[in-house]
Amino acid sequence: MNLYEELKWRGLIKDITDEEAFIERLKKPLRLYCGFDPTADSLHIGSLQQILLLRRYQLHGHTPIALIGDATGMIGDPRPTTERKLLTIEEVRANGTKIKALLARFLEHEGTNNFIAVNNYDWLSKIDILSFLRDYGKHFNVAYMINKDTISSRLSSGISFTEFTYTILQAVDFMHLYQKYDCEVQIGGSDQWGNLTSGTELIRRTMDNAKVFGVTSPLITNTDGSKFGKSEGENIWLNAEKTSPYAFYQYWLNVSDSDVIDFMKRLSMKSPEEIMSYEAGVKTEGHLRTAQKALAEELTELVHGLESLTQSKQITEVFFSGQWRDLNLNDILAALSDAPSLESDVALPLIDVLIQGKLAISKREARDLIEKGSISVNGEKIIALDYVLSKENALHQHIHVLRKGKKNYFIMKLKG
Repeated sequence: MNLYEELKWRGLIKDITDEEAFIERLKKPLRLYCGFDPTADSLHIGSLQQILLLRRYQLHGHTPIALIGDATGMIGDPRPTTERKLLTIEEVRANGTKIKALLARFLEHEGTNNFIAVNNYDWLSKIDILSFLRDYGKHFNVAYMINKDTISSRLSSGISFTEFTYTILQAVDFMHLYQKYDCEVQIGGSDQWGNLTSGTELIRRTMDNAKVFGVTSPLITNTDGSKFGKSEGENIWLNAEKTSPYAFYQYWLNVSDSDVIDFMKRLSMKSPEEIMSYEAGVKTEGHLRTAQKALAEELTELVHGLESLTQSKQITEVFFSGQWRDLNLNDILAALSDAPSLESDVALPLIDVLIQGKLAISKREARDLIEKGSISVNGEKIIALDYVLSKENALHQHIHVLRKGKKNYFIMKLKG
């Protein structure tokens, strides 16, 4: 199958301004872009589909342009509910620098068409208000704009003129890239369709009916109705400082059988034949979670590198084996970042720690848990009622990992 056929098979095409013409245009190299507003200092996995889409086009000989939206990031793409909090120029610029570096990790590759990184603050900041209204605003009918989903969904709750003009700014971006870089395609999620068509229309009206394309892909959703890209209510980020490689790896390892093949089609660079093989495995041997493991390994290595993948797999293995002494201190803390903990200046009896850590509600219950072999410390089952957690028997002389049953973990940290 050709590139377009594969994108359709992967579920990466939803709306397109002119499908027949676009398929024909793909036969020769072109330039395409996707915008990323720096409203935070990292992108999360919700952006991964578009980043990898740029990479897919790149691998087929096309040149991707990553637009860092410092200017539009100061305005805010209208959300379905309320106005965005406005960021300062200093915040946006700092975020944009980090996002540019992140995108380069995915799109700067020797032997392929190198990507172009641009920042819309470089041209939008130079447009004065009168020029904006006369040269661009004149081409946008208010009734037409109100019918766009991103705006119509906000009419009942209210939308500021600031966010109302966002679609015009994005259209100006497309026109600028068409004029300066001969960029003919803008891609984005399905929620960006209205903004994409604003750009194609502005170019058509002002550039002698020039032919450009807007192409969207469906947003990724979980079949159970939960929001894709979140774990325990927190975003899964592409920055290791915000989401550890281990937590990133675990997110993919734990996706459901009903979601994993869709995610693999959208995000994996594996061939369709390989993915169909994994799909068959999910149906016949789903309990082995082979597809989840393959997706977790591929994406963790892609985003965080081979060393982080190896570390994440080692931490995962320790949860099953209990060999906590095989890990360094930072790995232990990363693995148990969500576990409750307490700090102490002195050694404490295990019974007292179980009560303070709310693993037991009384000394009697604590003694019962220990005697029944339900408590392990640092991977070893403890049955001695007088066991004391001290620096001498701590992991790296600093930390004790307590486990009650199979899944209830608690950390005791010794100061100094």
